[in-house]
Amino acid sequence: MITTLHIKNVGIIDDLSIDLNEGFNVLTGETGAGKTLIIGSLAILAGGRFSKEMIRSGEKFSFIEANFYCPQNEQAIDGNIIISREIHSSGRSSCKMNGRLITVNELKEFMNRIIDIHGQHDSQIILNPMRHIMYLDSFIGKELKQDLNNYQEKLRKYKSLKQELKNTYGEEQEKERRLDLLHYQVEEIENAKLKEREETELEEKHKIMQNAEKLKENLSQIDEELNEVAVGAISNAIRSLEKIQDCGNEYCEKLNSLKSSYYDIQELARDFNDMKENIDFDDEERNKIESRLDLIYSLKRKYGNTVEEIVTYAEKIKQEIQKIENLDEYHSTIKKQMEQLKAQMQNIAMRMKQVRKQYAKELSEKINEQLKELEMLNAKFEVRILEEEDFGERGMDSVEFMICTNKGEGMKPLIKIASGGEMARIMLAIKNVLADIDEVGTLVFDEIDTGISGKAGQAVGEKMKEIAKNHQVICITHLPSIAAKGDYNYYIHKQTKENKTYTSIKQLTEEEIIEEIARISSGEITEIAKAHARELRKAS
Repeated sequence: MITTLHIKNVGIIDDLSIDLNEGFNVLTGETGAGKTLIIGSLAILAGGRFSKEMIRSGEKFSFIEANFYCPQNEQAIDGNIIISREIHSSGRSSCKMNGRLITVNELKEFMNRIIDIHGQHDSQIILNPMRHIMYLDSFIGKELKQDLNNYQEKLRKYKSLKQELKNTYGEEQEKERRLDLLHYQVEEIENAKLKEREETELEEKHKIMQNAEKLKENLSQIDEELNEVAVGAISNAIRSLEKIQDCGNEYCEKLNSLKSSYYDIQELARDFNDMKENIDFDDEERNKIESRLDLIYSLKRKYGNTVEEIVTYAEKIKQEIQKIENLDEYHSTIKKQMEQLKAQMQNIAMRMKQVRKQYAKELSEKINEQLKELEMLNAKFEVRILEEEDFGERGMDSVEFMICTNKGEGMKPLIKIASGGEMARIMLAIKNVLADIDEVGTLVFDEIDTGISGKAGQAVGEKMKEIAKNHQVICITHLPSIAAKGDYNYYIHKQTKENKTYTSIKQLTEEEIIEEIARISSGEITEIAKAHARELRKAS
């Protein structure tokens, strides 16, 4: 339900906040006061289209925000969801849910489950034939649920197998092309005879080759310094220490340390000499290493980021080759499974059809009863079951709500009914019967009393009051019989200040409600009108 609605810079609305309640919320006021702008703002918040002309004169943007209390919704924070929409005169706009940016399509998808707005020219969720089967199935309830779940599980398997069949090279020419490609890939990888760590070793050798001249020059310098300078200098030092080693233990220990260093440096000198000798590479060896690396790099570009990935890919395509070569048998297995699933789904769909036919009659009768109470005595409503050739998400049926509003006329799809007054009452009848199963929490009715009066108006008010037991209902009305039914009544009026018009809203006290009903009834607040208003209020 909507707990708070905030509107800024929409038409004559400057800055308006409304606290709404559970039950039946009735909005009344003089023509042009901004009532329809409030409903229009809710429609925009539900993802509806916005015209830049709706931005208040002299302002650069419009802002609409509402707090919804939805305790069972996974998007809710402590049960509250804040939806906002901001539109600028430049055309820039933004939608947010709990402060997070969302697209208009995401907004529509979410709000379709939260709010249903009905006016003279609005398309309703309930008018959409695609939704009719869902309403009927919800009306049926447990008796259909197990079969429906079973059917949908088999349908998922069936679609998966169908996709698998489609993806496994259905045409012979395509199959042969794929086999040729796979055989080529396996042969290319296997002929390469890749080895683990080979790439790393080759890259190290290649790096040495690229720096051969620099390495040889510096290693020669090192060899010269160690063999001709360091080794000779340490050798002379050892001979000098040998002459004085008898002069004390200290000299003897130093002599041993120096000899150890001498042997270490000799070993290092030999290693560096070997490294220098190994730097000489011929062009043939260089070309071999570069060609081998080029091959590895080429395979990596095609089949994987590492040698291990390339080998894994080769194993994978070998399996695919085996699968394709045995495809006839594989296809035969899939087709047999699909035929079994089709037979099972047809049986379940047939059972569901029988159940739907039974409950379609019951739902039609209940709605027809509601229409009579709404003074549509000649109307006839029918829930029609249509047979489909293909498997749908809910079986092999489609459902459409049909209506005949006058004697002598044929049944027509609900969406083709033209009269606003008739449409309003049909909507109320359907909503009333489906009130317990309709998941939409907030229902908004914008002047749906247009074209009705008297007993019909009284009946419409009673039905909205009934719906409000299970939903939050927000209604704009000009009928006193409907205004009298309100659990909460709001008065919308406008005033002019400094050549600008402003809309304001006020929740009415009980005495103010009586005065407003009197004003709607007679145009003047007289004692007689107030007495009549009290009678209407008492009857509600």
